[in-house]
Amino acid sequence: MDLSSINWLLLIAALMVGATPILLAAIGELVVERSGVLNLGVEGMMITGAICGFAVAVKTGSPALGFLGGALGGAVLSLVFGLLTQVFLSNQVATGLALTLFGLGLSALMGQSYVGIRPPATPKLDLGPLSDIPVLGPILFRHDPMIYISILIVALVWAVLFRTRAGLILRATGESAEAAHALGYRVIRIRLLAIACGGALAGLGGAYLSLVRVPQWTEGMTAGAGWIALALVVFASWRPWRVLIGAYLFGGLTVLQLNLQAAGMKMPVEYLSMSPYIITILVLVLISSGRGRISTSAPAALGRTFHAST
Repeated sequence: MDLSSINWLLLIAALMVGATPILLAAIGELVVERSGVLNLGVEGMMITGAICGFAVAVKTGSPALGFLGGALGGAVLSLVFGLLTQVFLSNQVATGLALTLFGLGLSALMGQSYVGIRPPATPKLDLGPLSDIPVLGPILFRHDPMIYISILIVALVWAVLFRTRAGLILRATGESAEAAHALGYRVIRIRLLAIACGGALAGLGGAYLSLVRVPQWTEGMTAGAGWIALALVVFASWRPWRVLIGAYLFGGLTVLQLNLQAAGMKMPVEYLSMSPYIITILVLVLISSGRGRISTSAPAALGRTFHAST
């Protein structure tokens, strides 16, 4: 294996690209879970966002409209989940799993005519002299706008959750929907808005996957990214900035295993492909060993059905 063939500056820069789809999906799921709802359909929303964003970008020639289409596709699918779980009171776990299967099937059907087509290129942001800074320039300042927007979204979610009245109400709903309802807050409306926000961000992550990270449409291209996003929320103890760290950690592992394959590492490709997922599982197991800490971090009403009559 020849490690000298790996360009470490490009590898670190590629880490940000690899992490962005998971980061967007995870920060969206964090908002949903903070409202007390457990949506396991992140994978389905991501793949739906991937095909919707790809189709819109190809049809219009605009990557920006493609990202908007991906966010809209994810939000619409999430509202199906919201309607079933919050209005018709279906089981959140079963409905989320069904949403994933539905999204995978729907995207495969919608994407049949887009196989082999290249989407319009997403231009990189021109940051002027910052791009020419040695070492830091290639790593931090030569990316497309969505990478910086994703970091801005993390900051915005943190600010709203912990620095605004709206965030306090959302977190209160996640801790005790009955208490929030008794205080006069419309729990179902709050949760539906959170679900739509989470779906839009998951769809945006899917669109980034099909338009930037792997600029093409392939059936099942999310390849478990939605499940990793779900795990990252637990890994981050429901904290936005920890989601950012976790997403970049997983993105780095994914990019590293690809570079190790290219460098000729003498190990079956399947083992290298499995490694980011195995490490994520091990991290979750280690975190879960401190059960008291996890239980106090999780929203108390997470996954519980709220009956408006109570």
